[in-house]
Amino acid sequence: MVPKKLKILLPLWAAVMVITAVTATADYVRPPPRKTLHFPWDPKPSSHPQQVHISLAGDKHIRVTWITSDTSAPSLVEYGTSPGKYTFRGHGYTTSYSYLLYSSGTIHHTVIGPLEHNTVYYYRCGGQGPELHFKTPPSEFPVTFAVAGDLGQTGWTKSTLDHIDLCEYDVHLLPGDLSYADYIQRGWDTFGELVQPLASARPWMVTQGNHEKERIPFFIDGFESYNARWKMPYEESGSASNLYYSFEVAGAHVVMLGSYTDYDENSDQYNWLKADLSTVDRKKTPWLLALFHVPWYNSNYAHQGEGYKMMEAMEPLLYAAGVDIVFAGHVHAYERSKRVYNGKSDPCGAVHITIGDGGNKEGLANKYKDPSPEWSVFREASFGHGELKIVNSTHAFWSWHRNDDDESVRSDEVWITSFTTTGCDAKEK
Repeated sequence: MVPKKLKILLPLWAAVMVITAVTATADYVRPPPRKTLHFPWDPKPSSHPQQVHISLAGDKHIRVTWITSDTSAPSLVEYGTSPGKYTFRGHGYTTSYSYLLYSSGTIHHTVIGPLEHNTVYYYRCGGQGPELHFKTPPSEFPVTFAVAGDLGQTGWTKSTLDHIDLCEYDVHLLPGDLSYADYIQRGWDTFGELVQPLASARPWMVTQGNHEKERIPFFIDGFESYNARWKMPYEESGSASNLYYSFEVAGAHVVMLGSYTDYDENSDQYNWLKADLSTVDRKKTPWLLALFHVPWYNSNYAHQGEGYKMMEAMEPLLYAAGVDIVFAGHVHAYERSKRVYNGKSDPCGAVHITIGDGGNKEGLANKYKDPSPEWSVFREASFGHGELKIVNSTHAFWSWHRNDDDESVRSDEVWITSFTTTGCDAKEK
């Protein structure tokens, strides 16, 4: 528990940190853009596991995903708590897809468990290949999330990933726009190679952005590549679509929504969200988070107003449920709001954080509205990542880390208190 004296000092401390951060960024000289990474051809045996990443798949379970060029390679994961000693096995299934002249490799999805919390497991995919390891999230506080959207595959992406790798986090949250393959399917393969060192060691929980659409009218439905490669626990959370789902980790319930699938009051997503939020037990999960791609609160000229329709439909649901923090991407910059609802500050609204600054090839969104809205606390167009450490049921520490050349510089930070301390959870629903 946070001492009484510290509770009194937290708001003042947060205000001082925000003022300091704003002052520090006034004279900041932003480094130049970096080029798209080059991935030389690296031939491997056809059954060699590639592009390995993991995600949460229900209570005490992990989904392991990888790709081989051998259609007969088994979807087998061997694992254990000691290096080289695989006392457990899991078997999964395969899928694949074709996109114009491109044919994917064999995509393996295998769920393993039950697993112990806060434990390092060593594993091997397909009965061969290198030994990898991952750490399961804790069962209780503290728990830390790394947050970065709009990643892409540039030199700044690599800088962001290097900084995240130094963070002692438990789960990575990604609010859309992963590979920026943009119809060139080989880009999904190189993105899988790029993120494997991190995504094979900690669960990556993602939602889709506009760059995942890749729809060709009358020929190819949207999100085919994304759905085949990045399967999330939508079935485990009662959703009918991989584009929206929820999961729980430690004491947090996290809702991942789709900005590019129907969200009006008659849609499947709306009805699923309403049902999902109604099941949240704030005694079990006192923190409630939401992620989607297009921000609702955005003072940048880029993508201005694009989230209003979704906001109009779904914000009342999040407000009634008492969502604490909302993360979005899409705008290639960083911005943090006060608690806000219905377009203005509200002590019972959510803190909205736009963090679409992972390192994409399109560059930064530099132009903001002036003056800034009264709800906007901090904004800066720089590449970087965020870290959310939920300390206990009442307090969480958020920090945003700018990529200053190749150094990670903490440039915005604030303590956030949950609704369990404000009385907002008792407001009329």
